Amino acid sequence: MKLREGDAWMPADDYGRSLNGLGINLLVADMTRALAFQTDVLAAEIVYADPDFAVLRGYGAEWMLHADHTYNDHPLSGSLTSELVRGIGVEIRLHQCDPDDAESRARAADYTVLAGAMDKPHGLREVYLVDPDGYVWVADVPLPKVP
Repeated sequence: MKLREGDAWMPADDYGRSLNGLGINLLVADMTRALAFQTDVLAAEIVYADPDFAVLRGYGAEWMLHADHTYNDHPLSGSLTSELVRGIGVEIRLHQCDPDDAESRARAADYTVLAGAMDKPHGLREVYLVDPDGYVWVADVPLPKVP
């Protein structure tokens, strides 16, 4: 079921053919709430958004959001119950997204900070944030190399 009225920003098959590399598509229960996290906390740019679908861009990456209701006839539709937690075991990393800034924005907007910004032995400063749909986003920047 689509909620969008009018024409899409581009034909779906044109957009599909434009994709390459690794793609991330997240299913979201509430598009407005999901977009708020993406823009307010992660400082992502909205390329396109309607009640059914959104494309976001930031830090050299592009990803998609699909509203749950668009997956009614999809093989994953059975996994969209409130009893199942989404995103377990997956970290969605945004490299070059300042973890301290992202943490500050997340806390100000009352989002869950799973682990605050800290320097890690693998050479990154990172923060673990949970979005409204339960996906874990890791914002990170490289630490200066110590001689």
